[in-house]
Formats: sequence, C-alpha cells, structure tokens
Amino acid sequence: MKVATIGGGSTYTPELINGFIQRHERLGLRELWLVDIDAARLETVGGFAQRMVKAAGSPFALHLTTDRRAALAGASFVTTQVRVGGMAARRGDEYLGRRWNLVGQETTGIGGMAKALRTIPVILSVAREMQELCPAAWLVNFTNPSGLVAEALQRYAPETHTIGLCNGPIGYQMRVSRMLGIEDPFSVRLDYLGLNHLAWIRGARVGERDVWPEYWAQALADAAESGLAVAPAAVMRELGVICTSYLRYYYNTEKVLQEQRAGGPSRADRVIEIEGELLQRYRDPDLNALPEELMLRGGAYYSTVAVQLIEAIATDLGQEHIVNTRHGGAVPGVPADWVMELPCVVGASGPKPLPTAPLPSFADGLLRAVKSYELLTAEAAVKGDRRLALQALLAHPLGPDADVALDVLDDLLETNGAHLPQFLAHGEQAR
Repeated sequence: MKVATIGGGSTYTPELINGFIQRHERLGLRELWLVDIDAARLETVGGFAQRMVKAAGSPFALHLTTDRRAALAGASFVTTQVRVGGMAARRGDEYLGRRWNLVGQETTGIGGMAKALRTIPVILSVAREMQELCPAAWLVNFTNPSGLVAEALQRYAPETHTIGLCNGPIGYQMRVSRMLGIEDPFSVRLDYLGLNHLAWIRGARVGERDVWPEYWAQALADAAESGLAVAPAAVMRELGVICTSYLRYYYNTEKVLQEQRAGGPSRADRVIEIEGELLQRYRDPDLNALPEELMLRGGAYYSTVAVQLIEAIATDLGQEHIVNTRHGGAVPGVPADWVMELPCVVGASGPKPLPTAPLPSFADGLLRAVKSYELLTAEAAVKGDRRLALQALLAHPLGPDADVALDVLDDLLETNGAHLPQFLAHGEQAR
C-alpha cells in the first residue's frame, strides 16, 4: 500500500504517523508520502516523522516532497489536511466575523464560508489529479469545513472515491467507552445524525446493550455542571437529545458574540502560539515520540479515526464509522444526494449509510437551512459566482443582515483575494 498525505507539513501529521506505525502490518503499508508546498515546514515536521518511523524499526518508507503528482502516482489512499492561506488566513476568518459582529469561527458562519471558498478549488484539483494518477484510490478528507468539502467533492468530482472525516464523533464514542470501561470506542454505536459540526445524538449501544440511559444521565449531569454547555440541562432534557459542541454557535449565539466583544485573542492567535511551540519541539533531534503539547493543538484522535477508516476499507472490515457521505436515502424525507454526517458500515466498497429516523422538526429545520448554505457555497466556490456567494451568506442562520450583506461579502473577498482567483474582488456582478 502507498498512502499520500496532502498537507504533510501540518502539526497534526505526527499523530497520523503514529497511527500508521501502530497499524502498518494490518494495512500492508509500504510507502507513506508527505506533501506540502512549504518546504521548510515539511522539513521540520517530516524530519520528526522520519525519526518516529526509524524509532519504530522503519516498518515503511517515508518520503517528503513538494511534488504532489509524484506522491499521488499509484497511491491507494490519499489523505488531505490542507489549510489554504495558512494560519494567517484562519486568523483572518475569525477577525472577519468580529468586524461585523458575527460569529468568528474557523468552520461555522462567515469564517467557515471564507475557508470553504479558498479550500474547495484546491481539494477538487487534488481529486482531478487522482483520476489521472491513482483513479482507484480513496480520498479521505480531514480538511475543514469537512462536511462542506465532502459535499463539493461528491457533487463536482463524483468519479473520485471520497469520504469526509472529522474527529468530533469519535470524541463522543470515547466518552461512552471511558464511562463504561470499554477499551474499543468503535464498539460504541451512536444514533448520531446531522451535518459536520451540526449534529445531534439520540441513542447509544454497545453490542446488544442499550447504554443510552447511562450516557444520557451523564450528559445531563455534565450540562448542569458546565458553564460551557451547548444548552442548559433543563433544555436538553426537554429536547431529548445530546447537542454536539458546535451547536453552541446556534443555540447560544449572543453569548458567543459577547465573548468576542469582550476582546482578547482569537482561537487562531492561541493556535499560532501552540504551533510555534510544537514546531520548535519537532526540531529537537532527540525527539522521536509524540510530545504532550500536541494535545493542546486540537484535532485529538485524528489518527485513530483516519487510520482505522483506511483499515476498514483496505481489509473489508465492515466496521461502523460516523463519516460524511451522501446518505443515499438512508434518512427518509431528505434529498438522497445530500452529504450528511451519520453512521455507515465501511468495507472494501466504501461507506454504506445505515437507515435512520429523521431528525425532530426543531433540528431538521436548522439542518436544512445550513445545508442550503452549503450547497450555495460549494457552487459559488466552483463557479466564482458572487451572486451565489451572497445567497449563501443570507441563507446561513448566522449570516449578516441584508443591509450589510454586500459589504460583508466585499470584505470577505478582499480579505481573501490572494486565494480566490475565481472571484472578482470588485465588480458589478453582485450589485
């Protein structure tokens, strides 16, 4: 097996390397290629990765390159973890929201839209090259906004085998496994449905055992104790569901905005500091194991979900995973070609969504609004169409008022102009 990782200079990469080291025998992994456009950063992260592989007995060859085509040629799996514009662009996304008193967040609202517009053309170009150089390969995308990118891939590059992946669901499975003293989090089956970073949990099982009562009680207790809960315990009890963490931006919008207006650094500011510290650690020639500081970066357990998913396809495990893919009719009443985040049985032919009940109306309405935003954003990114971008802004529940929508759009396009050649930063198309 040959695997190519696009964005190999990411500070996440060592965790991914660790996952491949742990499972290389079951995968039959022979070559892992790390690709990045930043040669200096790739040398730092890749050098640490090479020391990790060497310390493990060199179970597979690790290649570092800035040549994406060389990495893709003959690959069986391609993982994408890119950040177009780097961390500076993420910071710009967050402060774009702050300027307009909108939620300033990497994947949700105006910031998520900006990131999607930058990212989708790049990921689609990877898919096109895969069709030429490794047409049978699977693309496992971890790049945010993961669900929206998966929607764009499956709509505009349907010939490429793609799956959208997030570490969020495994976090909830791991909470259940820790609560019950179960070693394997993948044995926890969640009744989980929604979009990436917009999902609800309605049940939990381990084998034939219904563990929802214990999990539900613990979730309510946590909500009662935490000031960071998505919704108060009393509200959750009435709704009958666990609201996943990113729903706080929708259910507690004013609280989020108050926190932003209070000032202080954004999450990107903090991550820039963490990444600087991590890169300094990675340069230590004696370091050959994951440093504890990596857990501060976010994205924990990325390797757990990514490598296990690859194993499920490569070895036809028929294992249940929560991924982003077209549900194909598994959710009654929802267009079959919509990408959703839901449990699937994953084997050699990829993910097969499991039939599930529709969401309750209060959640279904929000999901449909955000999905309409996703569809408009994906099309706008592909076509470079300002009118579609404006429609996406207005469709999003966290978008701007119509009175300032054109000004917000101009700000978004001007701020990201270097990374959005498909758009005219100025012009009459939207006006």
